Amino acid sequence: MKKFKCVCGYIHDGDEPPAVCPKCGALAEKFTLLDDTAAKTVERSRRTNALHARVVDLARQIERACKDGIEDNLDPGCVDVFKKSLGHSYEMMKLSMTEIQGHIAKGKWG
Repeated sequence: MKKFKCVCGYIHDGDEPPAVCPKCGALAEKFTLLDDTAAKTVERSRRTNALHARVVDLARQIERACKDGIEDNLDPGCVDVFKKSLGHSYEMMKLSMTEIQGHIAKGKWG
């Protein structure tokens, strides 16, 4: 499938550019057809960003489990493990969220 890029950065997938950009309202002639290399990069970026979003989601699930474990308070050893794991889940979230922000800033969101 062809990919067209608007002057605002919006990427459209299709055989033709849209009549009007859904993001900025630019007309079809403001879109450029991406070459195969650029189109493949867009697809790779989309996949990588989806993987980062999945890491964030999994880290949030770990966060909830750890908070439940801390609240359960079975014994000090368990609470300690849950607290340490909670800290690691925050670090995982921050790393992937920072990478996604970097992709957005570089126009790699796709």
